[in-house]
Amino acid sequence: QVQLVESGGGLVQAGGSLRLSCAASGGIFSINAMGWFRQAPGKQRELVATITTSGSTNYADSVKGRFTISRDNAKNTVYLQMNSLKPEDTAVYYCNANIRRYTALRGSDYWGQGTQVTVSS
Repeated sequence: QVQLVESGGGLVQAGGSLRLSCAASGGIFSINAMGWFRQAPGKQRELVATITTSGSTNYADSVKGRFTISRDNAKNTVYLQMNSLKPEDTAVYYCNANIRRYTALRGSDYWGQGTQVTVSS
């Protein structure tokens, strides 16, 4: 059974930094795109950043220049380095990955359980 386990969330002051990690495990044949999404209270879940297997990245305009997504394919892990954090970055951050299992012909989307990021002003 595929699992995505996130870590690294917490409370930080505005202007500070946090690094999120998400490790995938469980019968994985290959991982395609990986990414981070976030959901603030009362708002819809939104894309933060994505990264392909080859390392091509895409960012939401609101985080460009402040956040950096990266991945370690050998460890099946994706990271999100968040710098210059703002109170409006406060949200639950979710890891997402398109994973093909050994028993499957194609990939499916999987989600982590979410990790809370709170930025105080």
